[in-house]
Amino acid sequence: MPLRITQKECIRNQRFRAERRNEGKTERTQNLETVLKVQGSLYLEDAELLEKICRDISNETGCHLTLDLADLAFLDSESASVLCRLKREQGVSLAGLHLFIAKVIELTEAEAMVAEYLPKTKDENCHTAKRPRLRACGGG
Repeated sequence: MPLRITQKECIRNQRFRAERRNEGKTERTQNLETVLKVQGSLYLEDAELLEKICRDISNETGCHLTLDLADLAFLDSESASVLCRLKREQGVSLAGLHLFIAKVIELTEAEAMVAEYLPKTKDENCHTAKRPRLRACGGG
């Protein structure tokens, strides 16, 4: 199933406050949020493209980003690590996670934390065994 990304901008919070009552002026404050609805299968190349899209939108608009993953059908651990990086480095929120996809992201975050404490080796080629990859299919 191909990946589809749809952008939707909405006003999350709108408040009015009187700054200078004696001058009769009212300042309007809006906290804008951009929601990207992600549908289909998310592989590493698509996740890296999504990361670039999030960075570009954030730089252009300054809005908070939320990824709506309710219609995500497939996610592997490589793309989950990109989503974790989006949360950690760009402050992107993940919404609408199915149980299995949420678990893959949770395990990927835990793996990244553990990797920080693993001793570094001088020769990277000594790690010939590949680690198992996590894969999850969303429900419905």
